[in-house]
Amino acid sequence: MPAIRRTSLADQAAELLLARIQSGEWPIGTKLPGETTLAPMFDVGRSTMREAIRQLAGRGILVTRQGSGVFVESLDEARTEWDRVLQRVHITAVLEARLAIEGEAAALSATRRTPTDLDTIRSSLELRNAARGDAVDLVNADMAFHRSIVVASHNDILLGLFDSMAPRLRDAMIDMLRIAGAFGDKADHDTHADVVEAVAARDSQRAHALTRAHLLELSESMDRNGRGT
Repeated sequence: MPAIRRTSLADQAAELLLARIQSGEWPIGTKLPGETTLAPMFDVGRSTMREAIRQLAGRGILVTRQGSGVFVESLDEARTEWDRVLQRVHITAVLEARLAIEGEAAALSATRRTPTDLDTIRSSLELRNAARGDAVDLVNADMAFHRSIVVASHNDILLGLFDSMAPRLRDAMIDMLRIAGAFGDKADHDTHADVVEAVAARDSQRAHALTRAHLLELSESMDRNGRGT
């Protein structure tokens, strides 16, 4: 007869926090509220909440960035073999995969998006536009924007692939922006706005073409700024 497993408060808090993350309350790239805010939400003490966060960080769900806070890194347990592949390959290979994933997702979202999807995409664009002043904030907002379009494709495989590559992409893009010293000019915002309008107009070919052109330009920009592996 199997023994009854007693879970600690920290274990329970970790599972509840994970469930809320996976429900979409805090998307990948989002900074979590502080312990003093989270603890009352889960009716536990700060030390218990701290342990729950530590557990999820150890499982690859959360990441602590010194001086910045705790961020959502993944929606699933760390996939060590796939993670090793992503860390080993040149960032160019990741961007090439992104071209395939997001180009197709943009085309599908133009035909499948719901009014709610479109509202989310437009809200994400506004948040992206408001985050131009800081490299980390811009990249987090940018990833959330692009994810909203992938979500609107209603293809779980494309979404899973995007989420698996997001941490590798985020780190490379933050480095690139810091080297370039440019944090989202008007032309960059207009490019993203054009993608939104193509999705809104259900123009799948234009949504695909605009997304592909943008990502190609991003890849070239990374090459110009000397991105390595």
